[in-house]
Amino acid sequence: MGARIADTGRRIGWEAAAIGRSVRGALRGPGPERDLAVQAVKAAGAAILAWAVAGWWWSAPLALMAPWTAIALVQSTVYRSVRTGVQQVVLIAGGTVLAAAAARLTDGHTMAAMAIVLPVTALLGNYSRFEGQGVYASTTALFVLVYGSFSGSDILHRLLETLLGAAIGIAVNALVLPPVHLRHAHETLCRLPREGGELLRTMAQEMESGYDRQQAQEWQDRARRLPYRVEDLRNARTWSRESYRLNPAGRIRRPGRELPSTQWDASWESIADHLGALTRLLAHAAGDDPRLRPPPDAVLAEVPPLLDALADVCEADCAELCDPDGAAAGPGAEGGTEDGVDSRDEALSRAWAAQRRLKTRLTAHDEETATSVGGLAAELQQLLYDLEDARPALRR
Repeated sequence: MGARIADTGRRIGWEAAAIGRSVRGALRGPGPERDLAVQAVKAAGAAILAWAVAGWWWSAPLALMAPWTAIALVQSTVYRSVRTGVQQVVLIAGGTVLAAAAARLTDGHTMAAMAIVLPVTALLGNYSRFEGQGVYASTTALFVLVYGSFSGSDILHRLLETLLGAAIGIAVNALVLPPVHLRHAHETLCRLPREGGELLRTMAQEMESGYDRQQAQEWQDRARRLPYRVEDLRNARTWSRESYRLNPAGRIRRPGRELPSTQWDASWESIADHLGALTRLLAHAAGDDPRLRPPPDAVLAEVPPLLDALADVCEADCAELCDPDGAAAGPGAEGGTEDGVDSRDEALSRAWAAQRRLKTRLTAHDEETATSVGGLAAELQQLLYDLEDARPALRR
């Protein structure tokens, strides 16, 4: 029981620390945290404006519908706001009409009307075209039945209040700092070579001093995160493309540096797979009871220079992708795109030379040792080919 309480306390502490980092990130400068805060303020402003018009100025009978719709339509893109607005108007209109019909059919008996209309609106809400908005049909029907507003004028008011809220929510999202997600795509893009390079550098340093099974398992845990980064990048590309649809600021804002082709994502997906296989092999060949016979020290001594060179390739790519001036951060680079290319090519040359030295160690091993040494050389060679293919090749 005490351990469970302690574990819960640690989790609460982690959550609090994560919230604190997000708040500091929003205050520090542009980034995903600040974008999220801006959207939250816009949603609150849209709801207040919709209430001011519908509740204070118009004195609508169910003014709640306007801010309720407005706050839901300040979406992550202008296109999504418009699409969600159409879905909500259809669902709210459907829920209102069905609830009014059920109330008329049951002579205003609320419980009986609910029994008739809620199964229908729940089915309507599950239609795939409505995506996550389906609940609005049922909740609107409940509002109508609970408030007892069944007349033709009441139905018209519901629709007008919904349209008012939709118009305000879409207008606020489109005209007040309309969201563009290209920066988020760039930030997600940078994480792959940065985290991959950091992992390779850590592996090189710890292998040079003699690694153990726990260290290898930590490498494996870090390698497992990379496929999620690839998926994050694909999602970010989708959001970036969508954020320019129907966006009035799309032509005004500077487009920024172009993203590499999706083939780059595919290369990094393969890099992540081979890094995962490499760290798994090293973990299985370490410890007191290894599943694979550990490679000889003479073989392992050839691996850190190769990993260091691969880490240099990742750093050069990270500088190419993430530095707005295109300055390279690899060994011997002093800035500029040409230095970045030279740095990358030089690091690849060192990596291939280290791989050739490693392959000279493949002979004269017993069967079990040959399995681990051959697997190590094969995974490193695949990693080399994939990193060679993952050249950013950005258009400027």
